[in-house]
Amino acid sequence: MKKINLEEHIRSIPDFPKKGILFRDITTLIKDKDAFACAIEMLTEKYKAEKIDKIIAVESRGFIIGSALAYTLHAGFVPVRKKGKLPAATISVSYSLEYGIDHLEIHKDALSKGEKVLIVDDLLATGGTVAATIDLVEQFGAKIIGIAFLIELVDLHGRDKLKSYPICSLIQFHGE
Repeated sequence: MKKINLEEHIRSIPDFPKKGILFRDITTLIKDKDAFACAIEMLTEKYKAEKIDKIIAVESRGFIIGSALAYTLHAGFVPVRKKGKLPAATISVSYSLEYGIDHLEIHKDALSKGEKVLIVDDLLATGGTVAATIDLVEQFGAKIIGIAFLIELVDLHGRDKLKSYPICSLIQFHGE
């Protein structure tokens, strides 16, 4: 595997989506075939011995990473979506946002008790979305092997909400 400095492939956009936010854009990493392949290979290497049954990915950028990782790990792929986006019967969970409440859903038949799953998203910030995803997965009795991210914004302490599950983040940004 060709080792690449993934951080160099992340574009930082100040004041997006609102003033004071420094947005970490993964589109510059995923458009580069070598950087994208390196990221997926790094995650595959980390989890290949775990015999993962399903990758659980959070809408929408998590789908990009999650589906590629599901392919390389020979695992199924399960999307977690915002309320009303999945066509069959779902299980829902609500979680707090900075200014209100949001909901995530997963299909009722998405997982089975005891399946080994890996939760994947593009970025760990405050941890609220992934904590809600954990709540959904735990309702099935599936075994969460770990949680993987391309990027972690360390100073936002998102890890603190993730119930001590093992976390892997390929890129860590501090103090920005």
